[in-house]
Amino acid sequence: MDIRQAAEYLGISGDTLYRYASEGFVPAFKLGNRWRFRKSLLDNWMDEKSGVVAPPVAVDPAVKKPVVRAR
Repeated sequence: MDIRQAAEYLGISGDTLYRYASEGFVPAFKLGNRWRFRKSLLDNWMDEKSGVVAPPVAVDPAVKKPVVRAR
């Protein structure tokens, strides 16, 4: 995402997000001279900052989902 899209997604102004990215407060990287943001990293960052902990998903290989055939 570019800075405009990420700011809209986070619900903050572009100027604030630019400052946060420059200070290293939010996960971002520069591509050329423009800041870029990955939605997945922003989601993880928001979860971390809000104290939300996603429970680990245990996968049992013995239990399989039934296969559904396309019609």
